[in-house]
Amino acid sequence: MRIANIALAFGLASVLSFGGANTIVPQLQLTSVADHGWLTDAQFADCFAISQVTPGPNTLLVTLIGFQAAGLPGALVATLAITLPSCLLAFGVTRLWLRTGHARWHDALELGLAPIGIGLVAAAGIIVARAVDHGLPGWAVTAAAAAVLAMTKVNPLAIIAAGGVAGWLAGGL
Repeated sequence: MRIANIALAFGLASVLSFGGANTIVPQLQLTSVADHGWLTDAQFADCFAISQVTPGPNTLLVTLIGFQAAGLPGALVATLAITLPSCLLAFGVTRLWLRTGHARWHDALELGLAPIGIGLVAAAGIIVARAVDHGLPGWAVTAAAAAVLAMTKVNPLAIIAAGGVAGWLAGGL
């Protein structure tokens, strides 16, 4: 039953991922922590962090959640469920897009989806921050990291390392 729940939850999330896997982080957190209890908030945040610093696609998060929920079969089913529906949808939409040339609806669709993607990524950041930030020091580190990312071209891995050092110096925040 757990495998079927993984397939259904991540298959549905797959077709909602406008802008990539990070846009569905809130839904993944809701599904895996609140709805099914496959992970705790801390485990979810750890999986998210691992998926962001390792090479490969952001969908690695789903593989990690599937593994936590049901071992290797869960990881395999979760990975297929998150990739297959969106790949098929992208294939179909691309064929339609190319067949219709430069129709007026292309610009409207692009303009309409851009803010949705930005909002979904912002919501993902808030969900992950709430899962790991416990108190004012944690929020201060998160705000500082976001400001540095927004205003500079510093490598995000350096910011992650600096945040880890700040948390360690502050006694685990």
